[in-house]
Amino acid sequence: MAQQAPLKYIFYIAATPEKVWEGFVSRESNLIIFAGAELQADFKPGGLLAWVGAGPDGKPMTYVRGKVLRFEPPKVFQYTFAMGQNDKASRATIELVPETEATKVTVTHDEWGEDDPTYAACADGWPRILSRLKTLLETGKTFKPH
Repeated sequence: MAQQAPLKYIFYIAATPEKVWEGFVSRESNLIIFAGAELQADFKPGGLLAWVGAGPDGKPMTYVRGKVLRFEPPKVFQYTFAMGQNDKASRATIELVPETEATKVTVTHDEWGEDDPTYAACADGWPRILSRLKTLLETGKTFKPH
């Protein structure tokens, strides 16, 4: 049994922190960057959140669920993260820092349980999600997940 190392990603997006923040929390952008999954959230500490979309059988399913830990627009969004039927929650932290002509986006996904089965999916998923968000905000369109 081994504790998983934190996942950390840094991206620079040519947009204001407010626009990048909106990209992370708006219903419209989440439907695009999460391939049709809708973010349902009570944006306050202790509030519940979930990404819900059509499952393989077409019926609604919850892909990710969690609880808001910090919500400080447009700087910090932190929440617990449990994927699918996994009962082990980890923690995702999104930090936005303004640069001259861009926003520095740092995503740290940590506090993994021992041998969390969703670690590999998140290690693969975060770069895809961040790349789709960057492309969407900079060009107005994006690409299919895979």
